[in-house]
Amino acid sequence: MADFTDKVGLIVGVANHRSLAWAIAQATANAGAKLILTYQGRFEEHVGELAATLDPKPTVLPCDVTSDEQIAAVFERIEQDHGGLDFLVHGAAFAAREEITGGFLKTTREGFKQALDVSAYSLIALTRGAQPLMAKRGGGSVVTLTFLGSDRVFPNYNVMGVAKAALESSVRYLAADLGPENIRVNAISAGPVKTLAAAGIGGFSSILGVVREKAPLRRAIETSEVGDTAAFLLSHAGRGITGEVIMVDAGYHIIGM
Repeated sequence: MADFTDKVGLIVGVANHRSLAWAIAQATANAGAKLILTYQGRFEEHVGELAATLDPKPTVLPCDVTSDEQIAAVFERIEQDHGGLDFLVHGAAFAAREEITGGFLKTTREGFKQALDVSAYSLIALTRGAQPLMAKRGGGSVVTLTFLGSDRVFPNYNVMGVAKAALESSVRYLAADLGPENIRVNAISAGPVKTLAAAGIGGFSSILGVVREKAPLRRAIETSEVGDTAAFLLSHAGRGITGEVIMVDAGYHIIGM
């Protein structure tokens, strides 16, 4: 198991107990990490209740990832409380429901901007804020969450697929920029799992059924599997890996038919 004793981590994107970001929070906290969890708007109560179940209890801070001021405030607080940062988990993603239903051709300019801002640009903004705090530690690790819809067409995914493609490309460019500072940047492409975000995808149960039928392991993934993979990438054990998209999808991505 990865050892996060005396390590400080920021986790962005926890919404409820089914969130992949929450699975990562559990995996790293159980291995000794001191965590800072952020919430957006209406999720304050949910995140606060979850944080109370961890020991030590994480700091919980507001962070709208479209606000540079709120992002700056989070990192100022981390520097004040801890002096540095060892890892960052980016789990923020959003597209309006009307942008991911129907045809991709109907994507609006504003919907496109919002999806790319929240789901892709926010990784750049958060990593930029984390960089000086990780440099103080002699390096660090960043992990974000993506999906196979970045590369292949899934029904009712639409502009979110484009946003995830931009996210994965950003991972590679950030890894190249930050590698000389011993800061690693990777993504986990998780198979379909019942999260709050998945609930907004029309026909999600059908997608899940196909994966269970076709994936080499003949099952869907569990959130804990994403948590364990992230803990590996964030830890010393993953020190030689950067710029990668690691598939955690029961092998579904290798199947052609």
